[in-house]
Amino acid sequence: MPGRESLFEEIKRYVRFDEDDARCLAAFRAHAEPHFPRIAAEFYDRIREHEDAHRVFTGEEQVERLKRSLVRWMARLLTGPHDEAYFEETAKIGRIHVRVGLPQRYMFTAMALIRLALDEIAQGALGARAAEVRAAVNKVLDLELAIMLETYRDAFLARAQRAERLDREEVGRTLARTEHRYKNAVELARILIVGLDAHAIVRLFNREAERITGLGREEVVGMPFVETLLPEEVRGDHGALVKDIAAGRRAGADLLESSLRTRAGKIRDVRWQLAYAPSEVDDGVVLFAIGQDTTDENALAARVRQSEKLAAVGTLAAGLAHEIRNPLNGAQLHLTFLERGLARAGMADPDTQDAIRVVHDEIRRLSALVSEFLDFARPKPLVLTQASLLPLCERAARLARSDGAGAHVEVELDLPSADIVLDLDPAKIGQVLLNLLRNAIEALEAAGGGAVILRARRRPRHAVIEVEDNGPGLASPDAPIFDPFFSTKPNGTGLGLAIAHRIVTDHEGAIEFESRPGRTLFRVTLPIRLSG
Repeated sequence: MPGRESLFEEIKRYVRFDEDDARCLAAFRAHAEPHFPRIAAEFYDRIREHEDAHRVFTGEEQVERLKRSLVRWMARLLTGPHDEAYFEETAKIGRIHVRVGLPQRYMFTAMALIRLALDEIAQGALGARAAEVRAAVNKVLDLELAIMLETYRDAFLARAQRAERLDREEVGRTLARTEHRYKNAVELARILIVGLDAHAIVRLFNREAERITGLGREEVVGMPFVETLLPEEVRGDHGALVKDIAAGRRAGADLLESSLRTRAGKIRDVRWQLAYAPSEVDDGVVLFAIGQDTTDENALAARVRQSEKLAAVGTLAAGLAHEIRNPLNGAQLHLTFLERGLARAGMADPDTQDAIRVVHDEIRRLSALVSEFLDFARPKPLVLTQASLLPLCERAARLARSDGAGAHVEVELDLPSADIVLDLDPAKIGQVLLNLLRNAIEALEAAGGGAVILRARRRPRHAVIEVEDNGPGLASPDAPIFDPFFSTKPNGTGLGLAIAHRIVTDHEGAIEFESRPGRTLFRVTLPIRLSG
């Protein structure tokens, strides 16, 4: 396209990027390329500390893909060729940034991080030639920024042109009606307010709806409510209900427990009230969908129910353990007297000795079980201290590897480049990690072996620890595995995960799991209390 080509050449001339710069960068690649994976890891660890940038991520798999893309981008940056195809590839990256809603400021800070990293490599490896390379790096990064900013400009112009295509008279009436509604505190309400026309097209989208979804009003108004905002799994039932009410074919619903899809692809629980309210004055909006985000409320209620259940069972377990421990101690003592008496009487035949040994073993097993009951029923208070998470993960993996070696299970670590420091009880969190790792190893051993990954990641206000295995998974993904005495193992007590749940919730964190054949993942989320 001649127009685009002339624009690209104009930008290159403006930053004074020429063939000498391109040759300089190509020669520099051999020194810089070994550092690309480290730079990518540090780059995304830094992004995790900022909420606006972090919220565009959909999960760890996406982050790993982005790291690989950043490595390829740095190779392309230095190698070129810096031609029309290069321009199109950079513009494509910019359009992706626009689509996921990445604020422009993060492009400038991202380029600054890359610039500093390449500067350090050039200074350390090239000596007197470093200045020439640094100048070329600065030019090519400025070139990248200029191209990406053009994509933001194009997106803005596209939205403006779309607005211009609307009928001017209708826009005027809509703005007047919208201004009247906003004066009635629609914008200030801490609830989602979405207005739909008879075809379930969005005509009103308030500030809280923008905040919860991450979508701007200009992106949503004029779009179908069901396809734009509802998750695919609820569109059949809930989407049909919304369309029927908007069309006047069904009465409004008092309450609809549903969900909402955000820009980043995350799902939020929402309790909707659907009010059908056609008006002769306002023929645009006939249905108001008024929603309350209940995601945190539902999660808190689930944690409270689990805690109440654990407390009730803990009280029962404490009483039983106390009543059982005394008879067990007495039985152990009298068994020892019996063993000595039989030995003095010369009745030490093999069958008798074997029977005594079996009783000894069973009493010891029961005693260990009682101790585990007491650990669950009367947990010790947390001893919180500022601790580094990565050494805890490394120690747990080291201990688990000895168990995994005999079970044909490989234990892998996936840790960030920067440490994560937070307030926690190191002994108890270490107990949780080891419990999750050993559970995974036992599941894989029964399947003939496999791999377990212990992963740690930083979010802006939380630390996330994941234990993932490639075993057969749980028979039911809805199994109450955190309930006391529920176990999928033939000889399990069902207390390990209940104790882990209590430790994590005592830290004001959360523990959850996902399971399907070939993948089971336990995720522990712990709060990071930011200073200042």
